[in-house]
Amino acid sequence: MFFGVGKLELLKVIAHPVRMKILDELTKGIRCVSDFEEFLEISQSNVSQHLSILRRHGLIEYFVDGRLRCYFLKDPMIPDILELLKREYEYDLPAPACCPVTRKETCTGERIR
Repeated sequence: MFFGVGKLELLKVIAHPVRMKILDELTKGIRCVSDFEEFLEISQSNVSQHLSILRRHGLIEYFVDGRLRCYFLKDPMIPDILELLKREYEYDLPAPACCPVTRKETCTGERIR
């Protein structure tokens, strides 16, 4: 399966801890810069930089309400991605029977190189 450059770039953009927190907060609804400042405990300029990156990549958008910029999610994949990343798994995938670690049996197929 091929993952397009756009989707790979999206993963790079959201991989920053602050941007993950911003996106997670936006899954709950519209937020203003001051809302982010309070719970992230970082400066307004730093919050604005992260919001700018998210907006430039089409993940979020904003509207102006008086003096406030109110941000909201735009990309429909974001809630799904965040939900997947929050999942806890109680087990690992099983190793193949011919795995040298499990040493259950010898490999009957050819390795993919």
